[in-house]
Parts: sequence; C-alpha cells; structure tokens
Amino acid sequence: SADVGVFSQYVWRGYALSDESIVVQPSVTLGYKGLSLNVWGNYDTDYFDTGSDYNETDFTVSYDWTYEIIDLGVGYIYYDCDIEDTREVYFRAAFEGYLNPTFTFYRDIDAAKGLYVNFGVSHSYAITTLYNLDLAASIGYYDLKDEDYSKLHDGKITASMVLPINDNLSMTPSLSYVIGSSEDAKDRIRDYKRNSDHFVGGFTCTYTF
Repeated sequence: SADVGVFSQYVWRGYALSDESIVVQPSVTLGYKGLSLNVWGNYDTDYFDTGSDYNETDFTVSYDWTYEIIDLGVGYIYYDCDIEDTREVYFRAAFEGYLNPTFTFYRDIDAAKGLYVNFGVSHSYAITTLYNLDLAASIGYYDLKDEDYSKLHDGKITASMVLPINDNLSMTPSLSYVIGSSEDAKDRIRDYKRNSDHFVGGFTCTYTF
C-alpha cells in the first residue's frame, strides 16, 4: 500500500516538530504473511531548525500475528532525522472487543536511552452503511533515565472517517487534539519552543494494491 498525508502540523508524542506549518507525509508499505517493511517521510513547508524541507525518513520492519482475540506485533524503527538519528524496538498488543484497547511499548536503543508506553482505545459509529465515524483516544508515558524524567507525558483524541473512492483508493480526513498530560510534561513540551497543546487537522489518501 501507499499513502500520503497532508496535515496542519507535525506533532509527535506531544512535541511540535513543525512551526505551525503544513507538512506532507508520504508512506509506502510492503507486507507478506505478517511481515512488513514501511518507509515513511516528512516534508515540512517551513522547517524551523535546519531549514531543510525534507527532514525525516523512518524505516520500520515489523511482524504481526493474531492469537485468538489478540493482535500482536513486534518491530524495529530507524529514525533518520536532520537533528539526530535514533532507533527503537517495540511490542504491541491490541484486544478485539469493547473499545478495542491497544498497548504499545517502545524502547529506544540509541539516542534517548529510555522507554515510551502508549495505551489507546477506539470505537466506530456507523453513520451510513458505507461510512463510519472513528473515534480514538490515547495516553503516553515517558521514562527517560538519563534525564530523570518519568511522567505521564501526552494525551491525544482523534476523530476520522474513511471515505472510499473505489476498491483500491480511499481518503481519510481527521482532526486531533494533543496535550501534555501532566504539569511536568507541559513544562517539558513548552521548553521545546512550542505550546503544550495542539489541534492537528488534515487528510490521508491511501492506495492499496
């Protein structure tokens, strides 16, 4: 599959990584029997640190499988960034049922030397026979040993809707609200030269082969 997202801002784990500027994020995924390779990029129309418009490429190798009502996944992510490269490994467990709870554990094995844990829930409401309103919420926890920081870090709520165009092509508009989930987290996020809460709107166009 291939997709491209266009958003009002790039916000990652609570941190604003764009200066209130529109970003374009292309992605390509190759998958076979649970094994996947994904390449994702970020093009910033007004990058505020290095001046480079295309400033990040992420490479992810993952394997996913299902055990009864639990979807499990493990993966490795290499972040090729203008500011600093790093690497993470992760484990994900998603439970089918009420609110579809998802737990993901990320371990940085390079620059950050810490872990990030995210817990999320989601639910779909049928609007018509073709369209669903998808609502999701998540909260993240950071534990950075080198920086003596162990706090609930960021919260996020998202509303989106998949609009099928044909059997292979779809468009998904979305609106998210992201906020620091503790006072220490808000202070830390503000220290990164940006506000601690953000509205992010945009859409993703997806083509599945």
